[in-house]
Amino acid sequence: MSKNKKMIKKLWWIIPTLLVVAFFYKVLSTSKNIEGMQKISNLGNEHIESLDALHQPYNSNPPTSGPHMGNIAPWGISTEIIPDELQVHNLEDGGVIIQYNPDKISKDDRDKLENIVRKNSGKNLISAPRYDMEYNIALTAWNKLLPLENFDEKKINAFIDKFEGLDHHVRF
Repeated sequence: MSKNKKMIKKLWWIIPTLLVVAFFYKVLSTSKNIEGMQKISNLGNEHIESLDALHQPYNSNPPTSGPHMGNIAPWGISTEIIPDELQVHNLEDGGVIIQYNPDKISKDDRDKLENIVRKNSGKNLISAPRYDMEYNIALTAWNKLLPLENFDEKKINAFIDKFEGLDHHVRF
């Protein structure tokens, strides 16, 4: 058998084996929970007519599901507090929201959070201030909450990698 035929025969075994290994690595690495992450009960995805419409209370602060407006907050860096009824739709659309209490973190940490959003331009991410939460930093996705005492780039990136882009609209 020629040298080229032997090489081709080896490739027929090597390539599928590498694909299987890569698949299982991806499945196992994304199935791990992120330390400190909380799974929050799903409150559904009812649409409401206005920000001040009466609705059931959210079961976490910041919220991770529940009644929300039909439109979304702009992706990217926000210097304004984003109303709960608006940000929940961002989560339903596969977004991750990074909120921080400006009174509890340094300007340097806020800048680091904003840099993560800039580095992930084009992804469904928002960073925004939030004063009325018990956490210094909180990342939310649909039914997921990751509270952080301090800036932790590894956990933040793991959360984004695991949950950003996962659409949660109910399909009939």
